[in-house]
Amino acid sequence: MSPELATIEAWRAAVALQIARHVARGGQTQAAAARQLCIPQPTLRKVMRGKVATLSLELLLRIAVRARLSLDLQMSANPAEAGAYLATTTWDKSGRLRSRVSRETRSALVDSVRAMSPAERLEAYVRHNEFVAALYSAGRKPQAGSRRPGRND
Repeated sequence: MSPELATIEAWRAAVALQIARHVARGGQTQAAAARQLCIPQPTLRKVMRGKVATLSLELLLRIAVRARLSLDLQMSANPAEAGAYLATTTWDKSGRLRSRVSRETRSALVDSVRAMSPAERLEAYVRHNEFVAALYSAGRKPQAGSRRPGRND
């Protein structure tokens, strides 16, 4: 088997495993879970038993999306290292993905801003804008005829 096909086989098995774990955690019957995922119950039975050789990777990914699983697919030159792992993100009420880190960072930022005096907020705003301007300037292409320091010196 070619490395490409071996990687796809590994992904198929790994995505199916994550779907099966999700369904098992839900505590529903296979029939109810299949209805919720908009797939026939025999297809879900194949996924739950790991018999996914006849199922396409695309179908398994569609099922994972319907289950609202956030998966990270990993691949490398070695097909044995391929896999699908649950990402550390969650869905919010509006249907957008939110990571735990971004949620905690946003909360800490809001708390910090609330603790600032108006003068401190103004100073932070000015410093932030200066930082953004410096980033923008650093990313701009050099003007014709100008040289960047450090090049060809």
